[in-house]
Amino acid sequence: MPVSGKGKKAGAPAAAAAATGPQEGDKAPAFKLTQDDGTSVALKDFKGRNLVLYFYPKADTPGCTKEAIAFSAARAAFAKAGTDILGVSADPVAAQTKFKTKHKLRIALGSDESKAMLQAYGAWGEKSMYGRKFMGVIRKTFLIDGEGRIARIWPKVSVEGHAQEVLEAVLAAVRAP
Repeated sequence: MPVSGKGKKAGAPAAAAAATGPQEGDKAPAFKLTQDDGTSVALKDFKGRNLVLYFYPKADTPGCTKEAIAFSAARAAFAKAGTDILGVSADPVAAQTKFKTKHKLRIALGSDESKAMLQAYGAWGEKSMYGRKFMGVIRKTFLIDGEGRIARIWPKVSVEGHAQEVLEAVLAAVRAP
């Protein structure tokens, strides 16, 4: 059963979302990417199903690996709730393929080297580390319902427990009347 943004709590997640990019309740920006297996994937491919779309900075780095493994481990529970998972970064397809193979990931990974999708979702922007500012992928997650609308946004993701938090939100939305 698709989730819906109806009945969502106003406030924190929506208000904290980046000034650029879609907000909860908005139609999700269309996209078409190349997946880790070389095939293409588009938003329209998920019509009638929910989609967890998560953005991560760089394949095969500690935090990104931990997040991908957690989503991969929960894939069956998401699938049972009618929800697919797609992780996206600016890494080339070859890096995504290597990452998926090395860690035996069971989720799809998309490559957005052009950064067009990252920008459309507000997941590309200024970051800072050790006082140095630079442009990069902002770790954030979107739950898109089966009608292509943004049901929920996690604008600032902490890797620890994130996949479980997203799964709980999906399960609660599916159970909601």
